[in-house]
Amino acid sequence: MLYRLSAGLARVELWCAAFLAVCITVLILLNVVTRTAGNALFWVDELAIYAMVWMTFLGASSALHHRSSVSISIVSDNVPERAKPLIRKGVDVVVFAFSLAMLWFCWRWFLPLDIASNGFDVAAFQGQTFNFIYAEPTLTLGLPKYLFWLVMWLFALGATLHSTMHLLSTPEQEAQP
Repeated sequence: MLYRLSAGLARVELWCAAFLAVCITVLILLNVVTRTAGNALFWVDELAIYAMVWMTFLGASSALHHRSSVSISIVSDNVPERAKPLIRKGVDVVVFAFSLAMLWFCWRWFLPLDIASNGFDVAAFQGQTFNFIYAEPTLTLGLPKYLFWLVMWLFALGATLHSTMHLLSTPEQEAQP
């Protein structure tokens, strides 16, 4: 069940990343056309950057499920076959620890309970915590930056799910689709 949940999330992440790749292409083409016409839309650059960031994080989370992340395999390629599963589980433990750390850092950064305890009053939250995450706007879009930073939560949750699945599964279970 955990494998199916992880696979389903990875599929959604890949579809979203592909959609964002198309959006980036359209935004860059729009930028070229408007600049050529002498009527540049400056918000297009910023939106393309945020779309690229979201695409990268969603794709990276999906890559964790598929074990297709960039890796250095000089050690695992040169050890006996029976040591390879141990190395793979060791990597899984490191990825799991990293994803838990990401969840912790997102919790500390966004402070969801603190903003809720302040009745979602940003000024009161800032005064109590000296955390200005919810007040900082983007430069040209004028939207709160935290909306774009929510991808960190999505990545941390996805990475935790995918790494938990890898930790709890056996190599035989992972070989089955």
